[in-house]
Amino acid sequence: MITIKPKKGDLLIAEPSIIGDVSFNRSIVLIADHTEQGSIGFILNKPLDYTINELVPEIEVNFKVYNGGPVEQDNLYFIHKIPDLIPESIEISLGIYWGGDFNIVADLICNGSINEKDIKFFLGYSGWDANQLDEELKGNSWVVTENIYKANIIEKDYKSFWKEKMLEFGGEYSIWSNAPENPNYN
Repeated sequence: MITIKPKKGDLLIAEPSIIGDVSFNRSIVLIADHTEQGSIGFILNKPLDYTINELVPEIEVNFKVYNGGPVEQDNLYFIHKIPDLIPESIEISLGIYWGGDFNIVADLICNGSINEKDIKFFLGYSGWDANQLDEELKGNSWVVTENIYKANIIEKDYKSFWKEKMLEFGGEYSIWSNAPENPNYN
């Protein structure tokens, strides 16, 4: 694969060679910010055994919560596609936004104005210091791709997402699409 320089809004697809890394094995990361100082992203396809209601009891819905990455896993983050409803949102790109006024989010969820297709919650985030992501890209840990799903990435099926990307890349990647997550199980 040709390595492209990552930018805000791109996806990082974990190479099949990332084995044994609990956070990043078979991960797909949305890059929320990318500057000379570093990068921030959220793992899109690693659900946790929590719902938003278990973490914030006043929100009486069972939206899934995802492992956003290994940094600050005691903090709740969110991405969404409804900036007109959530003040203080920061645009990532292509109609996807990060953060905003959480009290308003809680109220909107409770009154049914926001559903799970509009928002995705994460514990923690993925972070890279300046040049760290570039080094991982040179080491073939990631493939950078454009987010072709735009804002619909929020509702993308997490279960088959990585496998779909392997099949889409074709060639040697296709073989990995059906391999067990832990090759020792083969």
